[in-house]
Amino acid sequence: MSINLTKGQKINLVKENGTGLTELMVGLGWDPVKRTGFGLFSSHENIDCDASVLVGNERGLMNREPVIYFGHLKGYDGAIQHKGDNLTGDGDGDDEQIYIDLARLPEEVTKLMLVVNIYSARARKQDFGMIENAFVRVVDNLTGKEFCRYNLSNGAYNGKTALIVGEIYKHNGVWKFNAVGNGTTDGSISELKERFGNLS
Repeated sequence: MSINLTKGQKINLVKENGTGLTELMVGLGWDPVKRTGFGLFSSHENIDCDASVLVGNERGLMNREPVIYFGHLKGYDGAIQHKGDNLTGDGDGDDEQIYIDLARLPEEVTKLMLVVNIYSARARKQDFGMIENAFVRVVDNLTGKEFCRYNLSNGAYNGKTALIVGEIYKHNGVWKFNAVGNGTTDGSISELKERFGNLS
């Protein structure tokens, strides 16, 4: 049974039998807020949200392949794979999916930040107040079963152009998930990357 998380909650990525999750599918989803209208004439504005993974550890981002995103879909010899960009957020279920094999990551990688930003948010005058039903979920890719889900609050991110949705991190040899849910005003994945800094 999937665990529903609240903002700031942390859990171990460990199955009921005590073994750790190693092959994950991280699904992220969102819907554009519908404009007010009548019946068939209700509509929404297309908003291009981009999910990415920032790869690093407690000291900063990796110098090698620090970001896996729509422009660099595969990293670390396939240990992280982004399945492509959804330009509108239309449709049910996951809008973007990222596959992660924790066992194949280099030992120095101990933190994966899951972030979403709005493409050209400032130019288009768009923000996450125009998005609803945003979520992140972690699925055991070996069984297809959802392990945990974090539903972000509607209306909590007005004026924010990027979200730090969650964090997968290693602590004392155990991989964990943290439901972060923090909004920022970063305008691009490059600005988000600068927020965390590269390893010196």
